[in-house]
Amino acid sequence: MKTSAFAERLIAGRWIAGPGIRDALKTAAMINDKGLEAELNYLGEDFSDPADVSKTVKVYESLLTRIAAEKLKASIALKPTQLGMGISEEIARANYSKIVKAARKVGIFVWLDMESHDYVDRTISLYETEVLRGGVGICIQSYLRRSAEDLKRLVRKRAVIRLVKGAYKEDSSIAFVSREERTKNYERLMRYLFSNSKRFMIATHDERLLDGAILLSKNHHTELSFGMLKGIRNGYAEKLSKKGMNVVIYVPFGEMWLQYSYRRLREASNMFLVLRSLFER
Repeated sequence: MKTSAFAERLIAGRWIAGPGIRDALKTAAMINDKGLEAELNYLGEDFSDPADVSKTVKVYESLLTRIAAEKLKASIALKPTQLGMGISEEIARANYSKIVKAARKVGIFVWLDMESHDYVDRTISLYETEVLRGGVGICIQSYLRRSAEDLKRLVRKRAVIRLVKGAYKEDSSIAFVSREERTKNYERLMRYLFSNSKRFMIATHDERLLDGAILLSKNHHTELSFGMLKGIRNGYAEKLSKKGMNVVIYVPFGEMWLQYSYRRLREASNMFLVLRSLFER
């Protein structure tokens, strides 16, 4: 019990705002005060119980109202399986549409996170139902071998992309396994975005990739932002912001912190960075 409590304070306390909406808003306000924006995600995934899905939708609706009322610089991030994708695509579609509609009314941007490869086709399809009306973005994971084609398809539809490396465990036939392969593919996809897209987010803590993005931005007219996770290299994020870069911190909140934390720890390609984050600013 004591060990569990210690782990919660050390890990969850570092990467997660807290259990409730108030915690998320407080963290977002602190992030804003440092010149950064926040991207808020209510934790939970792989839901099979409609009650969990319904609760999630209500939390996001309340969150949108509070963000607008407090005039925070914050977006929200949704996971397809917390919207009911594991139950049926129709349920997820209805819930996604409901949240996006509410977000548009108050001018808040909505990101759709990408989960394991089993959900990629359905997640892209879900996103495409709203992309033409604007105010929405989607995550693409560079570790998946299929992502280059997915990226081309989405860019043609003027999607707003958040490019990440990815943290799910997949077979080598589906995903690039080594750190070198993932990094090379990330760079390849990043260059494609600079050449073919006007608005996107480079979400990584890899300083070499960040430097590359900054260099590319000097030769391309894009609406570029950088994304980082709460608790990992946030001091460096502040330095980027002071240089005039738009930086967004991904802030999870909620009681289901364990699965998220384990996935962060599983990022073997970035293990040193993840562990170092527990003790640095």
